[in-house]
Amino acid sequence: MLRKALAIFGEYLIFLRQVFSKPAKWSMFLKKWLFEMDAMGIGSMLIVSIVSLAMGSVITMQTALQIESGWIPSWTVGFVARTSIVMELCPTIISLLLVGNLGSSITAEIGSMRVTEQIDALEVMGINPASHLVLPKVLASVIVIPVLCVFSIAFALFGGFLTVWITNCISTYNFIDGLTYCFRVYDVVYALTKTCIFAFIMSTVASFYGYRIEGGALELGKASTQGIVVSSFIILILNVVITDIML
Repeated sequence: MLRKALAIFGEYLIFLRQVFSKPAKWSMFLKKWLFEMDAMGIGSMLIVSIVSLAMGSVITMQTALQIESGWIPSWTVGFVARTSIVMELCPTIISLLLVGNLGSSITAEIGSMRVTEQIDALEVMGINPASHLVLPKVLASVIVIPVLCVFSIAFALFGGFLTVWITNCISTYNFIDGLTYCFRVYDVVYALTKTCIFAFIMSTVASFYGYRIEGGALELGKASTQGIVVSSFIILILNVVITDIML
């Protein structure tokens, strides 16, 4: 088991070396990079906004329910909700959400190209398929997913505000006061740093499992599942490590 894991990790490192090589044509690379950024950003905005609104609403309601006490100031609801949303919920939950959405799509796309021998055709033409196909996706995800995280934070905080305004569990003034209390820019830096690392892991691992596929449609489905599981597991482990280092 350990030997197999080390062998796969070695293949992954060799794959990364192939990915981060000089593109054959910069004009084609830039065109694919812009296309991937548009597809990842616009294609994921709806689901990110819906999940973030719901997540912000739920965390605000749960926080307000748990701290109903005359000894605790009302603005604590906004403070706790903001801290939870910015530092943990949006970076981690949205990244795991995008692993299932974008990661499976990347694995399926590259895996289908391997099955239909399109990758072999690129190799015959003297083009490095790893760099040509994967590098634009990796760079696009590292840029787009942190931007989606920022939008996610905004939608989640807005969802919390709507919940307070509709349910009137606390005054909107106290909620906004809690959102702005002791705000640190470092919290946002921490969240975006985690998101960038998670985006890199998601895109490279998903591409790796699609690139190394051997077989047909059945193996493609297994590779997509393996890519999602492995990416999610690594993200959860790195979440603990990064939190320990940065905080």
